[in-house]
Amino acid sequence: MKVTVSAPANIAFLKYWGARDLSLAIPENASLSMTLEKARATTSLSWHPAQTNGVSDHILLRDAQGTPAPAPPPFAARMVEHLRRMKQAFGRTGHFEITTGNNFPTGAGLASSAAGFAALAFGVAKLWDLPQDPQSLSVLARDSGSGSATRSVLGGYVRWPDPPKESAAGARSIFPAEHWELHDVIALVETGEKSVSSLEGHRRATTSLHFPARQEHLDARREGMERALLERDFSALAPLIEEEAIELHLIAMSSRPPIFYWNPGTLEVIHRVRALRAEGVSAAFTMDAGANVHVICESSSKRDVVSALQGLASVSGIFEDHVGTGPRVEATE
Repeated sequence: MKVTVSAPANIAFLKYWGARDLSLAIPENASLSMTLEKARATTSLSWHPAQTNGVSDHILLRDAQGTPAPAPPPFAARMVEHLRRMKQAFGRTGHFEITTGNNFPTGAGLASSAAGFAALAFGVAKLWDLPQDPQSLSVLARDSGSGSATRSVLGGYVRWPDPPKESAAGARSIFPAEHWELHDVIALVETGEKSVSSLEGHRRATTSLHFPARQEHLDARREGMERALLERDFSALAPLIEEEAIELHLIAMSSRPPIFYWNPGTLEVIHRVRALRAEGVSAAFTMDAGANVHVICESSSKRDVVSALQGLASVSGIFEDHVGTGPRVEATE
């Protein structure tokens, strides 16, 4: 049995940063994201159900040219551990052969883990004929330890957990992709792997003196974002997105020890987006745990945003994306 699936990255408007239980991806607060369409992890899974002594799960990682090679040990170990948990949970024996890769930079703060583990969970669900309703898929993805993967198995605009106060719950798409066609123009200012992983950032988050203050107003911010999405009100959504992005990095920079994800290019893009908005262009910046900047905009503003970012010396490339519909099956055998 073999299946090839793909799953998208997502960009969080309200961030998942800090966990009550990091190993189980139980978040400190609810998050809200937009599922992307083009930035995807593509994963081929072959399942060998017969128990074979001495045979373990085999993980290959495709490089930027699409050539597969044995995955780095830390990457492979995390995937194998997720597979072990799933086998234990569903009473399965046997082993997998998996080849995976992304069409966007890995480990650069662009939700590569979200896409990869969402694809893994979706592929296993297909192979094992597991329940594939949103709640079941999101919980299966969350058990990888990647909280943002919980959102990437769903399309459109996604809230996790749902209900927001039930921290162990799965995610739900609160608006489908067709509700509002927002775009994400990603300015690449750093394509190498970041020096501090998101997992380590989550561990340090609660050491920031500002962390408790952030938690106090996140519910109101989330409700404001959801209302702006419902009403398709970009002027109301933009300042909330930017406040949240700045605040996440404030927490990172004030953690102990501090984490500095931004670089000079990050600030150059931020200043250009602010200038664009002053010129009447509907655009807002946000960043996840990395230096690269996501510029959220409406369809009517996308070309202006792309043109402005292409003129910046610190931008090495641009990845144009938009709200998408979630994972899909690419091939079966």
